[in-house]
Formats: sequence, structure tokens, C-alpha cells
Amino acid sequence: MITTAVVEAVECLKQGRVLAYPTEAVWGLGCDPLNQQAFLEILRLKQRPIEKGVILLAAHVSQVEYLLQSLSPQMQQTVIDSWTHRSPTERAITWLLPADQQVPAWIKGGHSKVAVRVTTHPLCVALCHAFNGCIVSTSANPAGDAPATSLQQAHQYFSDQVNYLDGDLGLSQQASRIIDAETGVVIRA
Repeated sequence: MITTAVVEAVECLKQGRVLAYPTEAVWGLGCDPLNQQAFLEILRLKQRPIEKGVILLAAHVSQVEYLLQSLSPQMQQTVIDSWTHRSPTERAITWLLPADQQVPAWIKGGHSKVAVRVTTHPLCVALCHAFNGCIVSTSANPAGDAPATSLQQAHQYFSDQVNYLDGDLGLSQQASRIIDAETGVVIRA
């Protein structure tokens, strides 16, 4: 299924199906993060090991605020500012945050932290708001191939094995940076 309707895309997520959708810079694959079967399907499609973990994508800080609680107030503000005070052309930042019991083990992979990004991409914001929570976000590509930058390329990779929410990519030229919020180590520059 290819749709431009967020409500149809959300229904796919609720039914445990995998969704391909445009993000700030590349196409992503997503699912309900609490649905382990849907998550395992993403790993199968990407040929990705579970140990790597994936990103949780949120529409608003309130959807992930509980994951910021163990950070210092100054670091909490730095993370929030990076999500809420950037222009659409700036590269997004994904933060590695301490995971709590609410984060499923399969989302973290072999890590004690979880990768989280609050998006400003209008379609992703609408999707997470309508879903009423975070969704999985990992690049739409089989391991070793370049991330899809169009619906056509995503469809070429995955054909009818996933559902598609058609729309425009954001204005960023690169996938998000990934930074560990506790150590400051840049994981993806």
C-alpha cells in the first residue's frame, strides 16, 4: 500500500506492519516499538543484526521526556534545545540516552542506552502525533546499501513487503548526527 494519508499509515503501525516514510534526510523504516514481531520484520528486511539497536522517533519532547530524567538539568536543556531550536536545513541530532524499563530490549540492541530523536519533519511529526507516541526509525535500505532517498528507491528495495507513506524528504543533506548525551562522544559525525 502507498498512501499520503497519515491516518492510514498509523493504522498500518497499529496492525503491526512495517512502514517506509520520508524523514529529515533519507527514507526510514518504522513500526510500533512495542511490537516485537514488526520490529523483527524490519531486521529481516534490512538484514540487520539485533545488537545494533534502532532510533526512536518522537514528535515532541513530551513523548520522550522520561528518558531525560537521569541527565543533569544542563544536559537536559542541551538535548531539548538541539531538538527544538534548529532550522529545517540543519542536520538533526539523535541522542543516546539512558534507557529505562519502558524501552524494550530489542530497541536498545546490545546497548544500555537508546537512540532518540525528536523530529521537526512535518510528516514525521504528524505521524508520531497521530500514533500517540514514538515509532521506530531506521534507514530504509538493506545492510550495505545506500539509504533510500525516494519512494521509488525504497520500493525498489522492499517492493510490497512494506507499506509506504509518500511525502517529501526534509531539507537536511545528511542523516542525523548521533551523540552520547552522558559522555559527549559522537557516534555518527
